[in-house]
Amino acid sequence: MTRKVLFTSESVSMGHPDKVADQISDTVLDACLAQDPNSRVACETLVTTGLCVVAGEITTKAVVNYAELARETINKIGYFDDEFGINGKTCAVMIALDRQSPDISQGVTEGEGLHKEQGAGDQGMMFGYACNETPELMPLPIHIAHRLMEKHAELRFKGKVKYLRPDAKSQVTVEYHDDVPVRVDAVVISTQHAPDAKYATIKKDMIEMIKSVIPAKFLDAKTKYHITPRGASWSAVRTATAA
Repeated sequence: MTRKVLFTSESVSMGHPDKVADQISDTVLDACLAQDPNSRVACETLVTTGLCVVAGEITTKAVVNYAELARETINKIGYFDDEFGINGKTCAVMIALDRQSPDISQGVTEGEGLHKEQGAGDQGMMFGYACNETPELMPLPIHIAHRLMEKHAELRFKGKVKYLRPDAKSQVTVEYHDDVPVRVDAVVISTQHAPDAKYATIKKDMIEMIKSVIPAKFLDAKTKYHITPRGASWSAVRTATAA
């Protein structure tokens, strides 16, 4: 008997609040390491409507304009208009950075701690694996979800779909038979968009985008398409943080 399983993965665009926060924190880290490879950076970023907060503990010899980096990153992502919820040119940017705690430094600096083998870290739970489902050795659901967000960004940056805005999310459900992907059962695309964009147009364009990304052999008459299920423009960037 064939064993049938549905597996779902999601991906978010560079304009999703979580990703915006990630990219600002990553940019701060890159800037510090570029000048001082021994930098210690624990940077948290919060973004919400009209506001970006960069906080945490950084010990570095680098000279970095953190506010300018945050604004440049927000603008690069595509948030350059107040109407989008946050605007890199006009939003408030708060910098609340301190030096690394001496207790943490003692735990990671050679010769300062109680033991030769020492370190400091965070906790997290995750899973992942390499497989032969795609050339990138990634499982098919997450591979497709990522490609959909890449296509969304391409359509937005090239102006091919003018009403698209930076925040978006994809979710892909693949049906497996005996651990082999055989079809895409459902696809969700939620996208921030201009208020005057018609839902029928958005649905048509997003389904065309989906079909341009997913190989035809995985799509059939039973594949379900859920396009911006709420059918409304997102008026503000939600709060998100990134370590």
